[in-house]
Amino acid sequence: MDTPTLPSSPGPVSLAQSLHDVLSDLHQRPYPHVPNPPSCKKRASVALILRVRPTYNHWPDPSSRPPSDDSASVKERLDTFFSQEWVQHGEPEALFIKRASRVGDRWTGHVALPGGKRDPEDDDDKAAAIREASEEIGLDLTTSDCVYVGNLPERVVTSSWGTVPLMVLCPYVFLLTCSDSPTLKLQPTEVASTHWVPLGALLSSSLRTVEHVDMSQRLANMGGLLSRLAYRSLMGFMQFAAIRLSPTESLQCSSTPGYAPGYNQRPMSLFQRWKSWSLGKQAGPSTQSNPLLLWGLTLGILADFLDMLPPHTAVELWKYPNFTAPDLRLLINILTFRLRKHNRQQVQSGARPSNTAVDSQTAALPVTKTTCDSTADHNQVGIGGLGVGRYYGASDQSSDASTYAVGIMLNGYYDRVRVAIYMFVVWRIALGSTAAIYAWRLLRQLR
Repeated sequence: MDTPTLPSSPGPVSLAQSLHDVLSDLHQRPYPHVPNPPSCKKRASVALILRVRPTYNHWPDPSSRPPSDDSASVKERLDTFFSQEWVQHGEPEALFIKRASRVGDRWTGHVALPGGKRDPEDDDDKAAAIREASEEIGLDLTTSDCVYVGNLPERVVTSSWGTVPLMVLCPYVFLLTCSDSPTLKLQPTEVASTHWVPLGALLSSSLRTVEHVDMSQRLANMGGLLSRLAYRSLMGFMQFAAIRLSPTESLQCSSTPGYAPGYNQRPMSLFQRWKSWSLGKQAGPSTQSNPLLLWGLTLGILADFLDMLPPHTAVELWKYPNFTAPDLRLLINILTFRLRKHNRQQVQSGARPSNTAVDSQTAALPVTKTTCDSTADHNQVGIGGLGVGRYYGASDQSSDASTYAVGIMLNGYYDRVRVAIYMFVVWRIALGSTAAIYAWRLLRQLR
């Protein structure tokens, strides 16, 4: 009797193959346009630029490169590119910039994507992303070696605590199909450096960390220096989820001949040294003690994209914002425990991968339904445009704004954080008053 032949199990899907599927899906199902809120006129665009870096054992043969066909559709160009052996065994990467330090810039020195605000002469939001990439890093995204894939969810970026809308941010995805590293021309006033980072590193749990932000700087126009000092001494720093970037290729920008990275950096101020000491960080200007961190708004954009790739853990690896003051941190954890557990269960109930269509009725803002009905909370993305990714599940077709994980994870969170802060201030005042009374009584007894 012949033994039946069992079908061989398929091998593991490579990251390049998964990227092919995601890019094809993004092209076929674009996200809807998000109009500006009534009180906000600004729009900005960023470019998520991807490439595949060849590996040593699968180096591309220039003679076997498929001829470029400008008449081919985006799907055909993607299929042709990913059908090449060196691409299938290659390492997908994304391009980031480190913004130049500028006084008054809300995002000075941050790791970001190339982009900027839309100008009146731009035909649309995508044209703004293409122009900004050309101006900031000297990369032409309209050549035959670049494929425009589609867009990621647009979002309303707000000021601290979501009280004032600043702009609508529109992310667009581009794929470079050449195997050579493109020549970049960095604008010194805008970009300090560029970094190619593997998608595999962005998906790794070992590179997840936190970023500490001095939120008292946001109070510069609300009471001045005393308010900032009081805020900082009470609450410490705010802590956000972050990814420590591990670039494979970096380019530093400087207009000074003979520039060496780290050589011309200014010495740290007294406050910067105190901040480094209080957070347990090594002081010093070297890149070893100041790693590149992806957090806030740009992490929100990337998380929308990364959560589409296996192992689909962008939401699970994300951490809720909190403060470094131990008693405030404990209070927030207690007040939000059941809410965080409930929200995580809602996110985890979604089916993966996404198999539902995105139509004109699907909400594109990562906010909650109450956001659309109230002017108090324009966007639950929160401080700095924080985001965690798209929600996959049956509610993808719903007309409310709960179709993204950020809208679910942060639903009601900042409201309870505000309550925790009020309770914390009362607790600290009571504690300080009690300590002052006992100190006064002790002094009177000593006299």
